[in-house]
Amino acid sequence: MNNSPIKLAAKLPPNKLGDGYLKFQLNHQTAAIIAMEHTQEAVILPVESVTPMPHMPSCILGLMNWRSRIIWAVDLPKMLNLESIENRLHQYNVVVIKVGAVLLGLVVQEIKGITKFLPDEIHSPIGQVTSSLVPYLRGCVVQQEEIFLVLDAQSIVNSPALTN
Repeated sequence: MNNSPIKLAAKLPPNKLGDGYLKFQLNHQTAAIIAMEHTQEAVILPVESVTPMPHMPSCILGLMNWRSRIIWAVDLPKMLNLESIENRLHQYNVVVIKVGAVLLGLVVQEIKGITKFLPDEIHSPIGQVTSSLVPYLRGCVVQQEEIFLVLDAQSIVNSPALTN
């Protein structure tokens, strides 16, 4: 029998460090995060890779090929009634999300990386943002003088702005 003490690693609850989120800039003024559980991939595509389609809502940029699947590319800031992505871009920063069986490419200004927040760090967006944004949010997180909008992937996929 070995007399040396055995040190057991302290087991932290899986949520102790927080839930994972993809962090990005919607436009020059607005930072946002979306849950990693709905994030499939962040990709950079040449503008020419998105095929415009006629008679679509103005926030839909067109169709794109993602891993041999054809999905809609959406100008997310425009859909949220924020300042749109610049038209003179050579490439799109796309966050591919999945809710149920629905895949959607969200075009954003810039992808910033991954972060973690505890659920109690997410506060009500009411009074923090314009009321038109509230249906698309799970809340807001304030960190180092910056407000992050916590987007709700389910509400984005089911947005009436995508079907009008």
